[in-house]
Amino acid sequence: MDQGISGAKDRRPALDLLLADARRRRFDVLVVWRLDRLGRNLRHLVTLLEDVQALGIAFVSLAEGIDATTPAGKLQMHILAAIAEFERARIAERVRAGLARARAQGQRLGRRPHRISDDDLERVGSLSIREAAATLGLPASVLHRARLARIPKSAIA
Repeated sequence: MDQGISGAKDRRPALDLLLADARRRRFDVLVVWRLDRLGRNLRHLVTLLEDVQALGIAFVSLAEGIDATTPAGKLQMHILAAIAEFERARIAERVRAGLARARAQGQRLGRRPHRISDDDLERVGSLSIREAAATLGLPASVLHRARLARIPKSAIA
C-alpha cells in the first residue's frame, strides 16, 4: 500500500512492486478494498486491469463486489472507474477554485518564508553551508539563497 500517495498517480512504489510480482506470477488473485484505491484514471485502471488479467490473474474488488471475469463485472468495473476519474477531476476543480479564491482574497499560500537575520548569517559565516544550516535549523538550500541574496550584484560577474 502506498501511504500518502494519491490514487490519481500512475507511478506508485507499491503499485510498481505489485505489477512486478504479477509478472513473476507470485499471486493468482488481485484483491482491492475499492476500485478507486487502485487508481482514479479510467485509462490507467482499464490498462492495468487488462494487463493483470492477461497474466491470468483474477481481479476482485471487495466493496463493489466486482467479478471482472464476467462481461457484467467488466461493465461494472468500467462504470466505477469512470466515476472514480470524475470524482478525482471534481476534487481537483474544487482545489483550484479554492486556491484562486484565497489568492483573490490576498491570503498567503504555502509555507511561511524563513527569516534569516544578518546576525544569524554572521554567526555561522565561517561554517560550511551544511553545518550552518544545521546550526540554524534550516534547509541548506534556504541558507544558500539567503547568502546569495546578500551578495551585491556588482560583485557577481
